[in-house]
Amino acid sequence: RIPRGFLAAGRSAGIKRSGRPDLALVVTTDGPAAAAAVFTPNRFAAAPVRLSREVLAASSGWVRAVVSSSGCANAATGPDGDADQRRVGELVAATLGISDEQVLHFSTGIIGTRLPLDRIAAGLEAIAPELAASDAGLEAAASALRTTDTTTKVATVLIDLPRAPGAPGDAGATVPVRVTGIAKGVGMIHPNMATMLSLVLTDATADPALLASILRPVAARTWNQLSVDGDTSTNDTVFLLASGAAGGAPVIAGTPAGSALAAAVEAVARDLARQQAADGEGATCLLTCRVRGGADDADARAVARAVISSSLVKAAAHGKDPNWGRIAGAAGNARVAVATVLEAAGFSPTDAAARAGSQASLDPDLLRIWIAGHLVFDGPAGGPQSFDRTAARADLDAPEILIELELGLGAGTGEAFGCDLTETYVRENSEYTT
Repeated sequence: RIPRGFLAAGRSAGIKRSGRPDLALVVTTDGPAAAAAVFTPNRFAAAPVRLSREVLAASSGWVRAVVSSSGCANAATGPDGDADQRRVGELVAATLGISDEQVLHFSTGIIGTRLPLDRIAAGLEAIAPELAASDAGLEAAASALRTTDTTTKVATVLIDLPRAPGAPGDAGATVPVRVTGIAKGVGMIHPNMATMLSLVLTDATADPALLASILRPVAARTWNQLSVDGDTSTNDTVFLLASGAAGGAPVIAGTPAGSALAAAVEAVARDLARQQAADGEGATCLLTCRVRGGADDADARAVARAVISSSLVKAAAHGKDPNWGRIAGAAGNARVAVATVLEAAGFSPTDAAARAGSQASLDPDLLRIWIAGHLVFDGPAGGPQSFDRTAARADLDAPEILIELELGLGAGTGEAFGCDLTETYVRENSEYTT
């Protein structure tokens, strides 16, 4: 599953008291890779977020490595925390023989704590010989991203893209190109132009500008439609890197190859987002809301996001209660995304500013709601519908609960992912630092 042109490894460096894996490194094998990113807009954005922004600007989007530490967010740590994060970059650079301006940073864990630089330094020395162009190396890196995750999250898509003239390998018009993502994050999740921690790698040939044009709208349609608990993190980051090692021709925006690569990145992002929602802290089920018939896609996505973000809907899902009134109430409160997300989704800056935060269009007389396949509300037919509640409760006892809404206002569609709200979530977050 690991795309060509990358090495990966993960291990325990002693950052976590538990001794579980907590240090990951992903490195390019043959020069810098093109890179793009989306980050949290949180005003308390962590040191790795701020430093990675600087790295992308200084390198013009060409990088050699991504380092991740888990167990310490390095957020709200002031100038000392910034210095710590820079030191991590210097340590990576010294270990690999590259510039620290080519190192991107992830960090996750408890806010307000300092990075244990001595342990990270020793961990980097130990992890360097373990770097491998193997699925096992990538799995180890994905495992080391985790904090309260119960599963390692990986997704892969394989596509064919045009071959570069003179590229080595079997003769043919196309080459196989791999897009693979790893991710973590099951709590403090309600993204705003980013996700928890996600790294997507591809061996396609692309420049940073193309990757940015792909990643921003993909994030708007996938990770920005994900909510576990309504809290946006200080560390949310997505990186997309392209090594060019598959031997493909440069991918150009607006071409079939560009569309194929974008679709592959979106498929990986959607898969990872669903895995993250299903593994939400304390979750017993994945909650999916699909909306059609919106005035436009922005409205439909807003309604879907409002439904899966509702604590009342999430609690009802946990209790297997087909309480459609909570769904209707959440849908009626839906607000369109912020301007940056709308721009990423294709709105002009002017239109995005005008629509941002506005109430999504919804007419109760046109609205239809289905829960686990049961039609429970039909506005055109008079509203509440008789349905077999016993059968509905039985159908809600499933790994995934599907809620569907028809708005009857246009051709807009959207979906969102979340999970149920459980007692375990409360217990876990009441004792997070102790």
